[in-house]
Amino acid sequence: MESQQIEYKRSFGKEVIISLVAFANTDGGKVIVGVGDNGAACGTDVGPETVQRYLNEVKTSTYPQLLPKIFVREKDNRNILVFEINEYPVKPVSYKGRYYKRIHNSNHVLALEEIVDLQQQSLSISYDAYPSQVTLDELDKELIELFFDRVNSRGRITLQDDLVTNLVKLKLIRDGRVTLAAKLLFDDPEFTIRIGRFKTEATIIDDNVVRAPLIKAVNEAMTFIKKHINLSYSFDGELQRKERWQYPLEALRELLLNAVVHRDYKNFSDIIIKIFDDRILFTNPGRLYGNLTLADLEGDDYVSSLRNRLLAEAFYLTGDIERYGTGFVRIRDFLKQYPEINLSVGERGDFFRAELRQVTPQVTPQVTPQVAPQVTPQVVRLLQIMDRSCSRQELQEKLGLRDREHFRKQYLKPALEAGLISMSNPDKPRAADQKYSMTELGKSVIAGD
Repeated sequence: MESQQIEYKRSFGKEVIISLVAFANTDGGKVIVGVGDNGAACGTDVGPETVQRYLNEVKTSTYPQLLPKIFVREKDNRNILVFEINEYPVKPVSYKGRYYKRIHNSNHVLALEEIVDLQQQSLSISYDAYPSQVTLDELDKELIELFFDRVNSRGRITLQDDLVTNLVKLKLIRDGRVTLAAKLLFDDPEFTIRIGRFKTEATIIDDNVVRAPLIKAVNEAMTFIKKHINLSYSFDGELQRKERWQYPLEALRELLLNAVVHRDYKNFSDIIIKIFDDRILFTNPGRLYGNLTLADLEGDDYVSSLRNRLLAEAFYLTGDIERYGTGFVRIRDFLKQYPEINLSVGERGDFFRAELRQVTPQVTPQVTPQVAPQVTPQVVRLLQIMDRSCSRQELQEKLGLRDREHFRKQYLKPALEAGLISMSNPDKPRAADQKYSMTELGKSVIAGD
């Protein structure tokens, strides 16, 4: 039966050579000539010079030149030929200028991006190590110095006072040229992170486009994410606040860093983050790199393949990444305290997707049920601007909100139901002179910020 590493052919021809090229560009394999698709032997003629002639054809039509092993074998009293090739160390290999890879039991033409990726992998070259078009003078020097301070504070490497020396040491300058990694980290970006808060797939409540050097972009993106996920508080007898985010922040940061560090920067599409009531989805350009598979990510012993080694090194040195190839292991560890949240990963087209989804109702510990409200970031913002009794219109103006219904559902109603604010005329909720004031419980929430 044909598979990822076995191919049957009735006779020798260009399809045999194409299969050998596909095997060489993937995991190696065998092409068995003289056998039909059903695995039954049909035999092939093997003369005194047959093997050498076939070897010459393979050699002259491939680049780099392949030299497979060829064995004459017997199957069902018929001669067959077994062509065996290992994964080639210098990739990609071509057949008359075309490149192929093996997927399951068939050969596929490589796309241009895949050809570049194979070249980088075989030469151990990271894409972000290539020279950029910017000069050192165009980089944000203050941001570089801030980066150096963060690196030194972590203690994983010691940097000196000289800026250029440090950048060379970190390979962010190579052969006198600023690398793509340095441009991404410290220069005005060409790439963005687009984040949206959705009510449904077609209804967006709020959105933001983070357009900043990567050193800043990660924190800016996390700030927006935190603004749009729920934060629950519980209080003990002394009103000491305990908080629990809708998702573990450490897991969200790992997913965000994974999207930033491992994305394909040859693709100018945005990183997309969609926040829904019950799930958050991260999508970045670039499928899994190298030989890493989705199945590998489910285990704790997978070996990460780095498309952008310098970016990974930079975020490792600042302490944002603990160790290469442990991101999804760490995410699963963080989720152990969140049994209601499920992690799923996948690939669609040229994009990698990771999703956290609430599969069971969130359980919030409550020591005293009467004083354990669910407090969202929107409600906290409302409380923060309530320095006196205010009308609905005054509150909306202070918050900069124009949509009355959105204000009522996301801010006013949750705060009233939680007992954090009160009405001056509770018997007539729609009274024209209605005012809203913060309760003692509301004050305790703000005091805990």
